[in-house]
Amino acid sequence: MGEIEDAIERADRESFTRQPPKTLKGQIGYLIRQLGSAKAVAREIGVTADSVNRYRRGARKHARADVAAKIDDAVRARWQPLVRKRRQKKAATTGGITVETRARFGYTAPVGTTDDGRFRRLTVHLPPAYAQRLFDARDTGTGDQQMRGIIAEGFKEIYFQDGGGRATELAGVTLNDIDYLDLDY
Repeated sequence: MGEIEDAIERADRESFTRQPPKTLKGQIGYLIRQLGSAKAVAREIGVTADSVNRYRRGARKHARADVAAKIDDAVRARWQPLVRKRRQKKAATTGGITVETRARFGYTAPVGTTDDGRFRRLTVHLPPAYAQRLFDARDTGTGDQQMRGIIAEGFKEIYFQDGGGRATELAGVTLNDIDYLDLDY
């Protein structure tokens, strides 16, 4: 997963109205209900169906660290899909998306102005159209570089050009060397 996809996933997790199961037995039970069988869960997390059944019965109370991480990720990826969809729909239609980042921003500007990239820490609220484009890009498997381009385009319009009120000659903005990136919607 890329940085932007990770940020979207973190933002999705913040929308949970109830916490996912925390115990190994509870997590395995949930995954079996979601995937339909112990065999399907075993394929998902990379263990045998017998191991899954031992976790379900409580015969094994703890999984190896790598397996526990896969179980946790699988549960969180499937937890409260309707809540996530509702929140994403709201962001894409009315609410927009807030991007907080510390990254190197470069831009193409006319002769006589500086176009040297520099690190900036920005928190910018982008309109719903950008949220929709980001979600569509993620859903179609678009690469992280293209999602960075969507965010950079939004920063150009909203932050650098202030909706068309300044820096209208600015040709393009690039988002590089991301130190951190966080999304909220």
